[in-house]
Formats: sequence, C-alpha cells, structure tokens
Amino acid sequence: MSWIHLFLAGLFEIAFALGLKHTDGFTRPWPTVFTALAAATSLWLLTRALQGIPLGTAYAIWTGIGAVGVALVGMAAFGENASPARIACLLMIVGGVAGLKLLTR
Repeated sequence: MSWIHLFLAGLFEIAFALGLKHTDGFTRPWPTVFTALAAATSLWLLTRALQGIPLGTAYAIWTGIGAVGVALVGMAAFGENASPARIACLLMIVGGVAGLKLLTR
C-alpha cells in the first residue's frame, strides 16, 4: 500500500505544481484553494508512504514523479520545449526512479 500512496502523492505533487501556474501569485481564490489542497494531500500521502518506504527512496521518487509529470504536461499543454535532449533527461529521471523502486526492499 505504501507504493500506491507514494504514486498518488506524486500525482498530487503534479497537481500542486500545475496549480501554482494558475494562482497568479495566490491572488486568485479558487486556484489557490485547489493548489493548497493538492499540496496538503500530496504531503499527507507522502507521510503515509513513509510508513513502509525508506525516506530517501520515497522522497526521491516523489520528486521524480512530480518533476517528470510537470515537464510532460508543460510540453503537452503549454507548448514547452520538447527537444530530444530534454526528453532524454526526463528518461534518465524515470530510469533513476525505476532503479530506486527495484532496489528498495
């Protein structure tokens, strides 16, 4: 169950980061509420994941899911650069996350 919590925490981390784009410096109430709830949910799920996954592994995977997810959404939805070098870097992050998962007992 810890790995499911960690994956969901990563998804909420993506929602939090994307929400930041829409808060306009926390001046827009509903996007700000959404962003705060996404951040709180992400952290709560991360604490649940830490009950069964080592801290360093969980934190690295959580940030990796968030970083890759936000970068992919940025490319797909906001027209951000999707160069081969950028994709290669994202694949290295995914490889690192997969390696941490495989090497954690």
